[in-house]
Amino acid sequence: MSSETTQSTLLTNQQSQSPAEYIRSYLSQLRSGDLGALPIILGLVVIAIIFQSQNENFLTPRNLVNLVVQMAGITVIAYGVVFVLLLGEIDLSIGYVSAVGGVFAAIILRDSLSNPALSWVDWWNVIPIALLITTAIGFLHGWLITFFQLPSFIVTLAGLLAWNGVVLIIIGPGGTVNIQNPVVRNLASELLSPTATWIAVAVFVVFYAFTQFRAMRQRQEAGLRAKPMPIVIAQIVVIAIIGAGLAYVFNINRALTAQAPPIVGMPVVAVIIIALLLILSYVAESTRFGRYVYAIGGNKEAARRAGIRVERIRVIVFMISGLMAGCGGIILASRLKSVATDAGGGSLLLYAIASAVIGGTSLFGGRGRVSSAILGALVVASVENGMGLIGLASGEKFVITGLVLLTAVVVDALSRRRQQQTGAV
Repeated sequence: MSSETTQSTLLTNQQSQSPAEYIRSYLSQLRSGDLGALPIILGLVVIAIIFQSQNENFLTPRNLVNLVVQMAGITVIAYGVVFVLLLGEIDLSIGYVSAVGGVFAAIILRDSLSNPALSWVDWWNVIPIALLITTAIGFLHGWLITFFQLPSFIVTLAGLLAWNGVVLIIIGPGGTVNIQNPVVRNLASELLSPTATWIAVAVFVVFYAFTQFRAMRQRQEAGLRAKPMPIVIAQIVVIAIIGAGLAYVFNINRALTAQAPPIVGMPVVAVIIIALLLILSYVAESTRFGRYVYAIGGNKEAARRAGIRVERIRVIVFMISGLMAGCGGIILASRLKSVATDAGGGSLLLYAIASAVIGGTSLFGGRGRVSSAILGALVVASVENGMGLIGLASGEKFVITGLVLLTAVVVDALSRRRQQQTGAV
């Protein structure tokens, strides 16, 4: 047999992985410690069982919609945290950077009502400016870290203190600024129509299917093992079923009384979460920039020797973190209908970082997905929501949330150790 024939046969064998082989490979990954999203899915099931047994309202359509709105701001901020953690860095400033975005938008929109010089101001130009400001803050942090070779922990800790002060200065003695622009004010509470809800879910499923088939084709063209077609189709069907179930839940009448007008439809913030998930997942998994981020997080020095402009990538990642913090801050402000001097404080930083870590993003860099943020945020919001339903005090809530985060970190460490022992990493 000629070398060309042998090479062609090997390439064909690589591309024609059977479903049984794929399943055996997946089980082998689990045994080696690469658990993926399995722990978080099992954790969500356990959380649902526990809180539903304690309060029958936990899994009602109304509470599930409230859960989506509750987790929206944290999820968006956690998207940026995922990119930072993939580098093996940390960003402690995200809470107050998000507050800067929300406070700026709220104050400019308020002043535009009384100041003729700001008559040109509306939500469609204020929000981009606010996001540009928070992105610039991320650039500043990244530049300080890379130019002076400072630890990201110290730089962003300084940012946490500085931007907290900026928020206090901007808000001033009034203490609270109400959001009066109807678009921004209702962003977190606005609902799609039932028809639009089904369309949004259908678009997501179609886009997911497109990305799966595209990834399969690219791997086949590169001579790499790709998911078997039956597995890809099965995953698309599962996503479609989950999407249809969510659309059905969103479209159930959630009015408090029979006489009240119907409350149906998917929250607009859910569409924002999904859209950002699709965009950022594509950036992380299907672009050269995303591959560089993973490479730097896996081994920065090796990435540098491979010709990757490490410092530029690090700066861009902190800019992404600032951008996502700004988006999350505006969503959080909309949810509260106002911004106050405590904006960006409290448990926001903890919950955003916890969402990324609990969802499966490694603290050691180089491992994780953007989707881990939405899974982790769902856990954090579910625990917070469930504890509120059963009437736990604030102290107990923090203790339980801390234990959940600690468990996620322990699972990550054990998984990494197992992979090192089996030679998987």
